[in-house]
Amino acid sequence: MKTCELSVIKYTLFIFNLIFAISGVGLIIAGSLVLAEVGEFSHFLEGKILAPPVVLIVAGCIVFLVASLGCYGAIRESYYMLMAFALCLLIIFVIEFAVGIAAATYKNQFQSVLKEAMTDSLSKYESSKSDKIAWDNIQTKLECCGVDGPMDWSKRPPTCCHPTRENAPDPSPEHCRNAKPGDDFLYNYGCFEELQMKAESSSKVLIGVGIGVAFIQIIGIILACWLASAVKNRE
Repeated sequence: MKTCELSVIKYTLFIFNLIFAISGVGLIIAGSLVLAEVGEFSHFLEGKILAPPVVLIVAGCIVFLVASLGCYGAIRESYYMLMAFALCLLIIFVIEFAVGIAAATYKNQFQSVLKEAMTDSLSKYESSKSDKIAWDNIQTKLECCGVDGPMDWSKRPPTCCHPTRENAPDPSPEHCRNAKPGDDFLYNYGCFEELQMKAESSSKVLIGVGIGVAFIQIIGIILACWLASAVKNRE
């Protein structure tokens, strides 16, 4: 009976670790997609905001390696390897939990920090090449203008405007500079709101993936300890 129980637990844990390895690949993909989505606007975002997707990619690599250890430990029915596997899962879970708490705490400061960084960067548009490139990029990609709107600019750049119809020429710099809010060729929404929505959307993806993997980790810790206990009792 004990041998049958041991076999059931062993193969259950083996199958679980295959799923766990796939979840590690999922973490890497999710982190990479979010980093690619938000990373192009890194000029306005602090390292604290870009850290979670990077942590997720690193965690995905570690999860894949740990899952391989779990598969090997399950097949070999090694008590020490199984306990090492459970301990690794626990450490990863604690790190993910700590990063989640840090991200939730920083979320309250996110709006003020982001707006301050964008306002400061906008004031350097004429004097700093990096700020000019960053603003031209974000206004073109997110179809927005200024921090809160087009009136933030004293000399409005051409990237605040767009053609009124397909294949039409871009409005001239002078035409764009003299445009009034409400004109159909002027982006009338601020970039702060657009970038904030993009960052929050990305954070929801990270939170969802993180919670799913954390749930899998808890199951893995339970199965590993159960199998390790069964192996020890048999010995």
